[in-house]
Amino acid sequence: MKTFTSLQQIQPLLINGDLSLEELVTSYLSKIEFSKTNSFIEVFGEEALLKAKEVSSKIKHGSQGLLAGMVIGIKDNLCYKNHKSSGASKILENFESIFSATAIERLINEDAIIIGRLNCDEFAMGSSNEKSIYGPTLNPHNHSKVPGGSSGGSAAAVSEGLCLASLGSDTGGSIRQPASFCGVIGVKPSYGRISRYGLFAYASSFDQIGAFTHSIDDAALMISIMSGQDEFDSTTSKRNPPSKGPVFPKSKLSIAVPKDYLNFQGLDTEIKEKFFLDIEKLKTLGHKINYVDFPFIKHIVPNYYVLTTAEACSNLARYDGAHFGFRSSESKDIESTYLSTRTKGFGIEVKRRIMLGNFVLSAGYYDAYFSKAQKVRRLIKNNTKDILENNDFILTPTTPKTAFNLGEINDPIDMYLQDIFTVHANLTGMPAISVPLKRHSNKMPYGYQIMTNNFEEDLMFNTAKYLTEHLKQS
Repeated sequence: MKTFTSLQQIQPLLINGDLSLEELVTSYLSKIEFSKTNSFIEVFGEEALLKAKEVSSKIKHGSQGLLAGMVIGIKDNLCYKNHKSSGASKILENFESIFSATAIERLINEDAIIIGRLNCDEFAMGSSNEKSIYGPTLNPHNHSKVPGGSSGGSAAAVSEGLCLASLGSDTGGSIRQPASFCGVIGVKPSYGRISRYGLFAYASSFDQIGAFTHSIDDAALMISIMSGQDEFDSTTSKRNPPSKGPVFPKSKLSIAVPKDYLNFQGLDTEIKEKFFLDIEKLKTLGHKINYVDFPFIKHIVPNYYVLTTAEACSNLARYDGAHFGFRSSESKDIESTYLSTRTKGFGIEVKRRIMLGNFVLSAGYYDAYFSKAQKVRRLIKNNTKDILENNDFILTPTTPKTAFNLGEINDPIDMYLQDIFTVHANLTGMPAISVPLKRHSNKMPYGYQIMTNNFEEDLMFNTAKYLTEHLKQS
């Protein structure tokens, strides 16, 4: 069967009877069965086929939802009623959710079909998808390389054509970085745009649910459907959801390019050269380029890890072996239950972040680290808002380099720096998208990141469409 890259390709065929939804789902199931990337950790085959039959009946009667024909996978840190959700961690290995995340409910209500759950770094803590109890996910473009993280399975599955779209979560770049590495679109909406209810909390003031697609119109539609106020999440915005599309590009743009990012020592030379060539091309198309100062680049990653680990140590305290999930067989009393369960249940990266978080919150260090980091976060947000007062968006490469080899990066600091261009949007709460525009001479894809002001998703999607039309490398 033909590999589809947008819902716009599928829906007319379903409505005209030229394509059966059951055949479409079966095709995806077959691809998953023969995939070698380890993207899917569980497939809901029979259930997906039953849902396809139900949606097919709606299509015949003209009562189908907006997402009829969209087959999606969900990251393993999202709750889906009566299905396992483990966060790729031993401590929740056999946990079964009793409710669905609000974002998932809203997609299902528009007749999306969920085909399975996808691999990720444990509790969304990682930049390579190597930190999972299910083993690493492989990059579909080169199986010796990582897909990025933490939503590596979500990015790889869409890239390989195992589903039309997928859900991920983004705390510091966990959607956009793997999207860049795998050559797909990855969207992190504004903080508060989509309910976090049903998402395993990593860092509550940073986390956002987002989407992976091949089509900007599909991404815009999914984000719009998932958006809106939710009584189960008090941080959700009352603002109207962004447009459901179609997306129309803006003609003339004012573009901010942070000089400090382009001078980052770890930025790949070829990525930098091509980026400057594209900047010149945008100038010739009549757009205004403003090179701006962003003096916080040396502080942005440390600031992010002080704040997120502080929130993580609090959020992960609930996994103690007493309430639900894994409990160590070596438990003898309450203290040994906590100690043994958390020691055996959490992986090394999760334990590292829990310990760092407890340290920065501890007496004597709170003011020196956590309190100061909050002040720096405010400075970063104010500086970014100042930049966007006079510009439509901020444009950068999504990542400093293309996907690296499995096992190549073992130093935690080096791994954390893989997110240096993406954490900016999470610290400010602003929406950002990675658009797959380029291919490196090493044959690996990479993307450019567009970041707009808070709740300006429509402008973000319109800009992404424009850059795709004018800068995409064939």
